[in-house]
Amino acid sequence: MNYDNSFLISPSIPQKRLQENKPLKLAILASGSGSNFEVIAQGIKTGKLNAKIQVLIYNNPGAKVIARAEKFGIPAILLNHRDYKNRREEFDGEIIKTLAAYDVEWVVMAGWMRIVTKVLVNAFPNRIINIHPSLLPSFPGIRAVEKALAAGVKITGCTVHLVSEEVDSGPILMQAAVPVLADDTPETLHARIQVQEHKIMVGAIVALADKEESSDIPSAKKARSPHGITKDN
Repeated sequence: MNYDNSFLISPSIPQKRLQENKPLKLAILASGSGSNFEVIAQGIKTGKLNAKIQVLIYNNPGAKVIARAEKFGIPAILLNHRDYKNRREEFDGEIIKTLAAYDVEWVVMAGWMRIVTKVLVNAFPNRIINIHPSLLPSFPGIRAVEKALAAGVKITGCTVHLVSEEVDSGPILMQAAVPVLADDTPETLHARIQVQEHKIMVGAIVALADKEESSDIPSAKKARSPHGITKDN
């Protein structure tokens, strides 16, 4: 466990990375400003994270994350969910086609404000990660910060977890605890949680890379096509 002032991160974030191994091929899914996207991209640039962002997929035209992708020279693809009204599985199918086109191994939902369907989950089993602004299993779903304040908890935080069909319920990879102050508002508490989000998002990906190298997680060499047929990359 890492104690950072009044914050606690568990498990500990790996402090060193070996760069001679093949980088993880990531796709980032984002809906808004993309602060977590930038933290990941910066971690790659500085050598903290042995990975490559193959593509950014965003669903809101004009999202600020586009400018961040341009700054790092990363392809950005708009898939507007509004074009797939009441056809969520078809929308996820289009996401899968894009991921396949960019040879993606891992999917990172960094502020992706859409609920994924089994179509996407089954195409990348145990290879989609999400960050959520609470200590799961407490306060899943939307408005997690507001829910924590309403409940009167004294500690909340954020969680990086694998994505399953049920919202915010997959296996937990890393968490950071954040104290709730007496005068906190949703804005002030969320701002402090976001600082920790940036740490554990990169930390969780670093840990996944370590496990990938030691074969503690399923091999990335088998990826499912949009039609559910496995193929060798």
